[in-house]
Amino acid sequence: MPSIASTVFGTNPDARFSLLIPTWNNLPYLKFCIQSIRNNSRWPHQIILHINEGTDGTRDWAREQGIDHTFSNENVGICYGINAAVELATTDYLVYLNDDMYVCPAWDHYLMEAVDEAVKEAPDHRFYLSGTLIEPRDTGNTCAINTDQFGDDIDSLDTKNLLAQYDSFPFADWSGATWPPSLIHKKMWELVGGLSVEFSPGMYSDPDLSMKLWQAGVRWFKGVSQCRVFHFMAKSTGRVKRNDGRNQFMRKWGVSSNAFMRSYLRSGTPFKGALPEPEENLSLRWSRFRSRWA
Repeated sequence: MPSIASTVFGTNPDARFSLLIPTWNNLPYLKFCIQSIRNNSRWPHQIILHINEGTDGTRDWAREQGIDHTFSNENVGICYGINAAVELATTDYLVYLNDDMYVCPAWDHYLMEAVDEAVKEAPDHRFYLSGTLIEPRDTGNTCAINTDQFGDDIDSLDTKNLLAQYDSFPFADWSGATWPPSLIHKKMWELVGGLSVEFSPGMYSDPDLSMKLWQAGVRWFKGVSQCRVFHFMAKSTGRVKRNDGRNQFMRKWGVSSNAFMRSYLRSGTPFKGALPEPEENLSLRWSRFRSRWA
């Protein structure tokens, strides 16, 4: 494992969530993300960064701000970084965020409401939750709200307009929680071993985690409509050399990630509670057949 150092500034006993944010020389977006957490959260939270390299002053800034963090002098990616950051978590609930996200008002309130529901309906912490992204470009993600009216970078973002309209877009709770912002109980994280480092630097580590949770008996994968987060999209991942996550997933699980999202998680469909077992249809069988040559 790469060499990773830790810096801890003390615990807040009132913190509800431990927010895990990996960052790689992306200080302007990180500052914007942290500002949104401080301005738009209803409760205090523990913020934990994993700082990759930090040659842009990120580590010095985190120290000045008193933010708990882990640090590597090279870019170890999301999987190693998040796994290291989790070791500093002091709360029961882990929330994974990207540094190019801006949380909207009361995001944590709606996520906590979903936790309260899930605790009753999915015992032993067997649930996984995601917030709903607002994205400036349409990538075909049926779990996100697509609109170009707010801008797509810090300089062009119309924050005033976003804050006035973020909750006006009709969108229902959806099935298929996978992507950040995502919430998991620490015990479930430990049970499945966190993010799989063979997916470093991190492409397809999200559906891999969901599949590990599925294998561990999780059937409550809920996307929370009212927990809304603006996503600038690929401000970090667009700079990294990507792993071949698509084929890695197929070789590991014997099915494509698309088939898993469609047939197991029923991604993007209206949320109806615990998911049933996948229907054995021609599409799923074909995906399993193709995976033999991945």
